[in-house]
Amino acid sequence: MTTEWKALVTGGSSGIGAAIAEGLAAAGCRLVVLGRDSARLDALARRTGARALVADLSCAEGLSRAAEAAAGVDLLVNSAGRGWAGDLAAMAQADIDALVALNLLAPLRLARAALPGMRERGRGHLVFVSSIAAVGVGGEAVYAATKAGLRAFAASVRHEVAGEGIGVTTLLPGAVRTPFFDHRGLAYDRRFPRQVDPTKVASALLQALARGEAEVFVPRWLTAAARVQGAAPELFHRLARRFG
Repeated sequence: MTTEWKALVTGGSSGIGAAIAEGLAAAGCRLVVLGRDSARLDALARRTGARALVADLSCAEGLSRAAEAAAGVDLLVNSAGRGWAGDLAAMAQADIDALVALNLLAPLRLARAALPGMRERGRGHLVFVSSIAAVGVGGEAVYAATKAGLRAFAASVRHEVAGEGIGVTTLLPGAVRTPFFDHRGLAYDRRFPRQVDPTKVASALLQALARGEAEVFVPRWLTAAARVQGAAPELFHRLARRFG
């Protein structure tokens, strides 16, 4: 990544997306920040010198506008997402569709839109904000599935673009202090693990981009959870049922 790069950050209205946008602006990137909250986006644009793009990625028109913007960027950060917590049987079909559309389908389509230009220029980077929930979390089945799908998609694209000058990084944060928990239907009330500040997540991503890392967990110790889940899934799920 260089200071001449043009970047598109989705979910830029608040939380992780806004923090990443601020970090990229400080690094000298030319920014487009995308989100649904025009007031928040305008405020972020004033702070960072970014161009604000108001669009809803869960609808065809908004996704089309976002794909058009993605076609010309060197760095695409897919940070937009939403959550839902509760019993799967009580989840409305509309909520299932909304999570899949925003958390999974939108990043897939934006990546597809961005890749041709990156290949033509011989450089670029795709970032996917997944979650530690990708290892499986009770009470968040659909959300976890979308984040696991995003992680698998990123790994697959990483194989496809190997040797083309295009990087792919997956960001897997734990609980982050953002408005996310205000809208998922259940507040975060655990003492452990503690919520981390979104600026810490953004800083970890910028370091990962500089190092060319494929995956980065925030906080770093969450890497152990993913390793246990992969190496000993039965043990992992026993521990998860016990400790939540």
